[in-house]
Amino acid sequence: MNIEDDLNTLSHYEHFARFIKLISDLREECIADMHEADVEKLQQISGQIITYDQILQMTDWQGIQKKFSSIL
Repeated sequence: MNIEDDLNTLSHYEHFARFIKLISDLREECIADMHEADVEKLQQISGQIITYDQILQMTDWQGIQKKFSSIL
């Protein structure tokens, strides 16, 4: 199996959906933190947002949201 197959398998589980929602929430917190951050901190926060975005894309966050909309 490869990582795409693994993520597809995990996407069928409610526990994984809640974990990915946490990733999404952390991304949103970083975006909010950008408004108050100084210039030096902005680069670090931007890096975190990019990492969260990559995880959300790899896991098909939008598809998971639709599948588990009643619990998320």
